[in-house]
Amino acid sequence: MKNPSRILFLARWYPDRYDPMMGLFIKRHAEVSVSFANVAVLYLRAAPDKSFGFEIEQMVENKVVTTYVYYGTKSPLPRFIAQQIAGVMFVIALSKGYRFILDSWGKPDIIHVNVLTRLGLFALWLRKFQGIKYVITEHWSRYLPITGTYKGLFRRFFTKIVVRNAEAVSTVSENLAKAMQSHGLYNQQYMVLPNVVDTDSYIPAIESNMGIKKRFIHISCFEDRSKNISGLLHAISKLDKLRNDFECIMVGEGIDLEEMKFLAAELGLKEPQVKFTGLLENERVIEAYRSADFMVMFSNYENMPVVISESLSCGLPVVATSVGGIPEYINDQKGRLVPPGDEAVLLEAINFMLDHSAEYDKQKIRKDAVDIFGIQAVAGKMKELYSYVKY
Repeated sequence: MKNPSRILFLARWYPDRYDPMMGLFIKRHAEVSVSFANVAVLYLRAAPDKSFGFEIEQMVENKVVTTYVYYGTKSPLPRFIAQQIAGVMFVIALSKGYRFILDSWGKPDIIHVNVLTRLGLFALWLRKFQGIKYVITEHWSRYLPITGTYKGLFRRFFTKIVVRNAEAVSTVSENLAKAMQSHGLYNQQYMVLPNVVDTDSYIPAIESNMGIKKRFIHISCFEDRSKNISGLLHAISKLDKLRNDFECIMVGEGIDLEEMKFLAAELGLKEPQVKFTGLLENERVIEAYRSADFMVMFSNYENMPVVISESLSCGLPVVATSVGGIPEYINDQKGRLVPPGDEAVLLEAINFMLDHSAEYDKQKIRKDAVDIFGIQAVAGKMKELYSYVKY
């Protein structure tokens, strides 16, 4: 099959003016695809500070032509009515954005849907009436049994149709693919498409942390229901009673950040034992990785978080829960797995890693990460995904 000349990403999540981190992994996939195709992205964003109307903004970044359509959702009406209006605004925004892309960029050869279901219905419509075939990449953990969020008769019905009519479906882990299939979301071609890491930037430190204190890092969106940051803090508070030769760097921001800061203070955790940095980006977050001895995630549920891929690229061993796709990438040579919610086992694992993190082969950890998450490796996987589209 020839390489497609034009690929249009329809993205449910994408970095925007309100949240520069939302869907960053989708943006990275789009940037990988420019090595063999022309790539455009259409992203629709509800604007909570706008009442009505639409704003279209187009920019080119790293050769990806990105069209943002911001549509107003602020309304004094009752919530149910406001939700219906927001749904109509979404459809209008989608129509406006697609027409804008046709006029400014041209007709795509392939539609790449990122995160179902509404955008998948539009891709299905394009396939039926314009003959444009589509593939799907799913990132959402809602299909996992523990979340209980994949529900609704109409959603389940239409999602099955969308998945069945795609040329191929990719997920960030085998675990997520199996979870989707358990809901009857069948397709002839399922494949794993890992998140991509710029392994030329995320590299190990030249020297290991030479400080008296060992340092471990946690990076997340600070949403406690899934990330279980409170459980991590409770484990650290018990660790603090055993030893004081460590520092935990908590990186990120989110809806539960202030609550987690309060909990840390309530548990008697303060700098340097626990330090909240807020959001770090670009070189600052890379330096945070490079300054650490290992990384810790204590999630209740996950797919395969990008922060683990980035940690491995920096040669860091990882302590993480055995959930989602994490066990597909973490083994005894790359860190330790713990049961979700088990603070005692987490405490034991962190305590062990404080004394033994230097014994892990950082270069081997990094090499494996490059082979799986590196730009060239993921580009090959993306070409494989598009190869299922027959012209």
